[in-house]
Amino acid sequence: MLKEQASLVKKISIAIDCLMVGAALCLAYTVRTRFPGALQPLNAYLWVLIPVFPIWYSLFSKQRLYDSIRKLTFMELGVRLGHVHLLGGLGVASIIFFVDRYDYSRGLFLLFLLFSFLLLFLEKVCLRALLGFIRRRGYNVRYLLIVGTLDKAQRLNDLVEEHKDWGLKVVGFVQASPGPLKDSFADHEVLGRLEDLVAICKQVPVDEVVFCLPPDMVVDAEVYLKGLEELGVTVRMVLSFYELSLYRQELSFFHDELPILTFHVKELDAQQLFLKRILDIVGALVGLFTIIMLFPFIALAIKLNSPGPVFFGQTRLGESGRSFKCWKFRSMAVDAEQHKSELADKNEMNGAIFKMKDDPRVTAVGRFLRKTSLDELPQFWNVLKGEMSLVGTRPPTPDEVSQYENWHHRRISIRPGITGLWQVSGRSQVEDFDDVVKLDLQYIDNWTLGLDIRILLKTIWVVMTRNGSC
Repeated sequence: MLKEQASLVKKISIAIDCLMVGAALCLAYTVRTRFPGALQPLNAYLWVLIPVFPIWYSLFSKQRLYDSIRKLTFMELGVRLGHVHLLGGLGVASIIFFVDRYDYSRGLFLLFLLFSFLLLFLEKVCLRALLGFIRRRGYNVRYLLIVGTLDKAQRLNDLVEEHKDWGLKVVGFVQASPGPLKDSFADHEVLGRLEDLVAICKQVPVDEVVFCLPPDMVVDAEVYLKGLEELGVTVRMVLSFYELSLYRQELSFFHDELPILTFHVKELDAQQLFLKRILDIVGALVGLFTIIMLFPFIALAIKLNSPGPVFFGQTRLGESGRSFKCWKFRSMAVDAEQHKSELADKNEMNGAIFKMKDDPRVTAVGRFLRKTSLDELPQFWNVLKGEMSLVGTRPPTPDEVSQYENWHHRRISIRPGITGLWQVSGRSQVEDFDDVVKLDLQYIDNWTLGLDIRILLKTIWVVMTRNGSC
């Protein structure tokens, strides 16, 4: 909450980090000398700190280890530091390979990574404990005066009380709502009304005034801001425009000029999305290579079993309703789409999706292709083009989307995938489209790159055991 103090703590933390990293290399060198194998003088190895410092700093920033870490568990802290040392270690090892591949001790470098992880972990734990101890003892405390005596003000007070190590203390409340003046609120004194705000700040020690008002209460804050500015008091405002359960709110500046309050339901980390795209490209290339190997056999089987093309392209809707041609190996008769309406009453799914176990339009070879999921191999081309992902939600047809209820549409707010949570959750047992959508929304709301990897591994198992295929 306190930008200036946070900046100071960050600078101190960076300086200590550099000391810990340097100490880790010295400690690694000392330990390495205890083992067989000659080493050059320590000075010959210190050059590695030149790339280590900026790489570690960049990765620390990406892992938000220079933000407040007081809410992180020891496990979460360890995982983030492990991520730093894994990626950083690979990057620095690449530099060593090109600069000093023959003379730089590999054992020394591995010991350096180990000690760097241990010392930095210990440092972060101790720093967090020390700052918490100092703040709980009443040192370095900032005094808050909260304007408002309703639910949001109560919630802000509760958060401050629950986290005394934040170094914040509520000195009282100012009533902004009409009606009789309250004596107290949330176990604190109500010091006066809104029109008395500047006078109150002169009478009691106040570092910051926090406006915490409901959206239906319009206040000409500029009148009070001028007076508080003259007193040198920091003013903050809790944004409380709308109460929406799914939307996440993000305050930012457009071109560093216009303040923008954004409501979004997808909170996807840009770094993880980049890694997801790399995973998609690698997976697509592997899949296309598999197609090249199997194509002669699959194409011959399709041609011998049923006249018509080998591939079947169908218009599907992808991210935010973008249309694209989704490709499969043909598993049905050529005129299958023309006969779909005749089978509508035999749909085994409830809702905007068609599924039929013994669909007469499916050819004999097509049943095998579907059972083994080989019919979906051409979709790796869609993945390579960026129209689909390896993991996502099932891409629907425009006709299916036309039957969607409003809440169904959020399932196409991301890029569709070849596989997904529904496919690995026993899709043959799911008979209600609403249940399919709930699984898709569960995937969207909890997406991480790790979740994609787990779904891919489960998909391989499902395909190998033919469990859930239709």
